[in-house]
Amino acid sequence: MLVVFGGMQLVRPARTNPPVNAANTLEAQYEVPGEVKQVLERACSDCHSNRTKWPWYSHVAPVSWLLADHVKDARRKMNLDDFQEDVSVKDICKELRIGTMPLKGYVLLHPEAKLSGAEIQAVCAWTMKAQAK
Repeated sequence: MLVVFGGMQLVRPARTNPPVNAANTLEAQYEVPGEVKQVLERACSDCHSNRTKWPWYSHVAPVSWLLADHVKDARRKMNLDDFQEDVSVKDICKELRIGTMPLKGYVLLHPEAKLSGAEIQAVCAWTMKAQAK
């Protein structure tokens, strides 16, 4: 078992943080109130931005493989630092309201990412206002 675990550590996934181009960020495209920005930073940006904070356990296989894959997938779906026009800000509200984001496993390890009803309401109110523009 120890040899297998040691061998697994040789397979290192890419844990990258691409450069941030300020012109491509969500904030460059929408006016984001401070309260909403704080929520997005605390609960979303670790996976959905190019500013991921890779914890110590992201260097240990097989967890490293899982985390790298989660971040890659999250950035592909929505990246706050490379915000694409095909992503609707309404989707942010939808994911928060139905409880699929932030992921339950992420909240277990990062309890500060748990959102209150008032925080979800604030983000949703902003998305409605932003979408109308």
